[in-house]
Amino acid sequence: MYFIKGGKEMLDILKAIIFGIVEGITEWLPISSTGHLIILEELLKLNQGDAFFEMFQVVIQLGAILAVVVIYFHKLNPFSPKKTQKQKMMTWQIWIKVIIGCLPAAVVGLLFDDWIDKTLYHWYVVALMLIVYGILFIIVENYQKGKTPQVTKFSQLTIPMILIIGVFQMLAMIPGTSRSGATIVGALMIGVSRSVAAEYTFFLAIPVMFGASLLKLIKFGFSFTAMQVAVLLVGMVVSFAVSIVAIKFLMSYIRKNDFKVFGYYRIVLGVIVFLFFGIQALLA
Repeated sequence: MYFIKGGKEMLDILKAIIFGIVEGITEWLPISSTGHLIILEELLKLNQGDAFFEMFQVVIQLGAILAVVVIYFHKLNPFSPKKTQKQKMMTWQIWIKVIIGCLPAAVVGLLFDDWIDKTLYHWYVVALMLIVYGILFIIVENYQKGKTPQVTKFSQLTIPMILIIGVFQMLAMIPGTSRSGATIVGALMIGVSRSVAAEYTFFLAIPVMFGASLLKLIKFGFSFTAMQVAVLLVGMVVSFAVSIVAIKFLMSYIRKNDFKVFGYYRIVLGVIVFLFFGIQALLA
């Protein structure tokens, strides 16, 4: 019995590593991290209960968020002694714009978190949103082709622009949408450059995901077994390490390329999800 239990525990650690890798990649590429984690959970179920997994798939994102803090620490640090007074003021402006952009998602999240969990966390919602936003990416990129972005610096982001992007981030609470995907689509639609759109998306994630993680931890009750703590920490550490690579890759990629490849990927994956789980449902 001890060996069986030990084997299950090691298997859960291995699964946590896989979840961490998937989270680290999909949190920043606009292809839906939650959507991938829900699909992955159907294939690799953790032996820690449904309540733990509901919390795990959100809190694991803290590792990914810490990667943003590490990579952009200087840019986001208003207390840096290396910055001039003007640069410190500009840093505070970044944080003000981030907080304003987070307001729509914060309000809806607090009011409708339970309803979203019960109503929308299904494979068919994930598949549909993968396809819808995949098509949107292709349409928006084709529409913007050859046009010069109106916004190429953070300082050019206006309050109305920020609120529009914030509404798109709010829409990403629907599983399969992709928080980064939704905010990038929203930003591109109003003339923001790809690099500014991507960075603003990264920064928006910091308060949103810290808040979402705290909400899930409070609902879970902070009552962890030693194994659950190990699984959660392993997932977070792996997602942090992979996120460092994924963020740097994305910022390098978009200097010379558009987002259409991610749109095509989302459509193909959405169709696969519909077929895979649809056939399962018919045969059940």
